[in-house]
Amino acid sequence: MKKIIQSIVYGSLAVPLLLATGCKKDYTNPNAATSVQVFSSAKGLAGIAVGLQRTYANNVAYGISDATGLLTGETILLNAGNGSELQFATGGNAVDGTNALLGNLWSASNKVIYDANNVINAAVTLSDKGYASGLIGYATIFKALSMGCQSGYWEKVPDTVGTAAATFSDRVVGYNRAIAAIDKALAAINANAISTAFIADIPVGVDIVNTLNALKARYALFAGNYAQSLAAANAVDLTKKSTLNFEAANPNPVYNTVTSTNNVYQPVDSTLGLPAGIQPSLNDKRIPFYTLINATINPRFRLNGFWIAATTPIPLYIPDEMRLIRAECYVRQSTPNLVLAKADIDAILMQTPAQDPFGVGADIATGYTGTIDAQSLLTEIYRNRCIELFLSGMKLEDMRRFARPLTERKRNLLPYPFRERDGNSNTPPDPSF
Repeated sequence: MKKIIQSIVYGSLAVPLLLATGCKKDYTNPNAATSVQVFSSAKGLAGIAVGLQRTYANNVAYGISDATGLLTGETILLNAGNGSELQFATGGNAVDGTNALLGNLWSASNKVIYDANNVINAAVTLSDKGYASGLIGYATIFKALSMGCQSGYWEKVPDTVGTAAATFSDRVVGYNRAIAAIDKALAAINANAISTAFIADIPVGVDIVNTLNALKARYALFAGNYAQSLAAANAVDLTKKSTLNFEAANPNPVYNTVTSTNNVYQPVDSTLGLPAGIQPSLNDKRIPFYTLINATINPRFRLNGFWIAATTPIPLYIPDEMRLIRAECYVRQSTPNLVLAKADIDAILMQTPAQDPFGVGADIATGYTGTIDAQSLLTEIYRNRCIELFLSGMKLEDMRRFARPLTERKRNLLPYPFRERDGNSNTPPDPSF
């Protein structure tokens, strides 16, 4: 599998830690004295927290774009020599516990959760409460994202990390645990505003409070908590951006491995993998945002958007995700409000690229012109999620939530890595599909 598993790296102040292979492993640092020093200082904790961002971006975020894209038909495989990707492109029982990319996702997400817990627990003891609240909020972002990754792929998720023989709970419990962690982080920030000293010590790009609310909205939606999701989505400032930023020494991982090599995957075509009847209009300006045309060398469709250059930032959420969450909550709540749902859908469709902080805009002046009933609006919401959130890693969860036909995806939930099963007798059975 060429260049698929990104190296797990940490910020300059952090102590390098070996990536263990399962949720049951011991992640303690062999250099005990240095570890104590790092975890007892605010600057040391900030270094570890910065490492969480890099580990998440290079391993977890990269992996979910790769796996979900191929499993859901967003992308096509270019080189069958990429073994993990070949399993995803084939689907069904071809995806098994040997899959190296899945194993890396499992290990890296557990590693992020483990280290985030250590940062959060140590931050509570700091005397500078504004610095501490920044650490708690920032580390919680990557903890919640990694918990969301596990809940999105596996039927059951570990109850603990860093302990032997971890037990497992239903994946919806994982989403609710992520929400609980976010609530604690927001409470810490509300009690003590994040200090400017902490903001100066982390990479630019991440808007901590807006991101925490956006992730709460996302995972509450996935857990079926519509009132909670709607309230969190409404708390997000849609004029602000929150991004994973990159530089030449730490490049955008999708660009580095996929776009620049043209050797792993590329977009399937202008349909973005949607079936007939709900495919995007050829006039939809989100298509040229996310794809480019190469008229001379196959494949014809190439990645654009958030993966076009080594230093292109990747958003932690985009504003229209919040509008789509609101629209879905309005339809699914106990007393549906189809008028408000349509208003948010229209806002998304009618938005021009210039009106969006990231330049993502459909620019369809007519807005939504279909039938105004719950099922029709849900189908339109799903369609726009697939277009607006292309290659974000959320499509597999969306396919399950919107009860799309199994024939539209190549797996429903994924097997557990053998590295986990071989060392933990509590590992659940693999799903049949």
